[in-house]
Parts: sequence; structure tokens; C-alpha cells
Amino acid sequence: MTPASTPPLTITIATRESRLALWQAEHVQALLRGRGHAVDLLGMTTKGDQILDRSLSKVGGKGLFVKELEVALEEGRAHIAVHSLKDVPMELPDGFALACVMEREDPRDAFVSPRYARLADLPQGAVVGTSSLRRQVLLKALRPDLRIEPLRGNLDTRLRKLDEGQYDAIVLAAAGLKRLGLTDRIRAIFEPTEMLPAAGQGALGIEVRTQRTDLIEALAPLLHRPTALAVTAERAVSRAMGGSCSMPLAAHAQWQADGSLRLDAAWGDPEGVSPLVNASAITAVTSAADAEALGADVSRQLRAGGAQGPDHAAPATA
Repeated sequence: MTPASTPPLTITIATRESRLALWQAEHVQALLRGRGHAVDLLGMTTKGDQILDRSLSKVGGKGLFVKELEVALEEGRAHIAVHSLKDVPMELPDGFALACVMEREDPRDAFVSPRYARLADLPQGAVVGTSSLRRQVLLKALRPDLRIEPLRGNLDTRLRKLDEGQYDAIVLAAAGLKRLGLTDRIRAIFEPTEMLPAAGQGALGIEVRTQRTDLIEALAPLLHRPTALAVTAERAVSRAMGGSCSMPLAAHAQWQADGSLRLDAAWGDPEGVSPLVNASAITAVTSAADAEALGADVSRQLRAGGAQGPDHAAPATA
């Protein structure tokens, strides 16, 4: 049951209606019900789910996955929204806040193919599907001989297109596959040294209206502080670079054995003219301010190495 200081609440969760989004919302629903709250779901189809024939960068970016959910919060039809954190823009609208970042699932990318066991096994000219500009530039750095083709749709749609033979392989977030019990579809995992994850990848964030202090208090037990600090550092890189989660940018933080936090980032030229720019820093992090400072430090290194902001690089999905 909930602690005495947090009386039971009636909570409606706004969620996208894809199978993965519903799993995430139901996961939060179960945790909150376990603490004595009455929780139901409001399923919604967002513009990001509806527009599948164009890249997100051309129709408004990844914020299209969260906008309708925020409207539901604003109108009182729902009280919280559960997001994949890598889909959440770096700057939230006035009156909204990330009340909680939950413990992270596997943040890495997964290689998925019916015929090939790993990226190195693909023949020259093989077709790999992804609409993530981050994955495109990192794949090109690893295998410049491959054809990288767009791949939109929810997780099941992407797997179906692969199984239909439209691609030789696709790259997906390992977290989504694991959450839906599809671990057997993973042929190989890209280590961060091969393909650095996107900021926030594998983590869930819960968004609320800032004035709902009762909800913020009720969500506090779901907060995972090590994940929250790590993704704060990652998202600070994107924010300091002047862009959203839709830049050709990777950022991934890992806790070290001595308790310090290591942050790695990479920026790729979407035109393929300039080489990858990499940056890294490690420091003690005990607060959000420390994490923000770490992200700012790494972003300065990226810019010093030639990385450019969104005015010079056309955005696409992260």
C-alpha cells in the first residue's frame, strides 16, 4: 500500500497504442496499483504513429510521439504519460515535467536478421533498415559498403518488413525486444564501443503537469536515481548541442566501479563527408547539476572536434 503521506490516487495513464507502448504503460500501472493507487489506461494514436511514409524530421520530429499525450494531460483526460525516454524532446513545454525516470533496461542496439548472425557477415551491398540518423552514421562508419534504407513503423511492423524480405537486416533497440519477449529475434548485440546508444535509450520517463505535486510524490518510489543521473548527463549533451533527440548524435553514460560516471558521445556527418567525432569524460556525479555539467563538458569536446548543431545537419530520428 502507499505510505501514509501519499494517499491512494485515481490515475489515468496516457499511452500510445503500439504493443511496446502498452507494455510500458501496463508495467507502470502494475507498479502503481501495487502501491494502492487506482490506475487505468487511455490509449491514443499519435501523429508519429500515423505518418509512416515520411521521415519524422520532415513532419515535426519525435515530439509527434508525445504531443497528443501532453494534450490529454493538459485537458485532464489523463494524469500521467509514460514515454520511451529517447522519444522525449530535450525541452518540455511550460507546465510539464519529467516526474520520474525508471530503472533502465538494456540500452544497447540489436542486430536482427533471418540469415546473418552479425553485421560483419552481411555481404557487400546488403540492405540494412533503420530510419535513425544516429544508427545510419554509425553503421556507415562500421560498414561503408552497406545500403542503409528507411524503416518506419512500430516494432512489430519493422519485424514484419524484415521477414517479408525487404531488408537483409535491421537494427532495433534491444530494450523493446526484451520487454516484449522477443529476445530470440536478436542475433547480436552491438556493444557501445561499436554503436553508441541514443540519449535515454532503454529508460522510461513519466511526464506530468508540474502543478500535480500529489502525482509527483506518488511517482517518487518508482524513480531510479542512478538511471536518472545517467540520462540527465546524456540528454544534456543533446541540449548543449542545440538540438533535440533527432540529431545524428549518440550519448551514453555508464557508472564505473569507483562510483564515477563515464559519458561517451559521438556525432556523425549525415552527408558522410567528415569522420565521426567522438568525445568522452568521466567524473564524480552526485546530483543533477553534476550530470548537466558532465554533459556540457562532453558537448564542448564534440564541437571542438568539428561536430555541428542542427543548423548544419538535417535532423532525423534518433
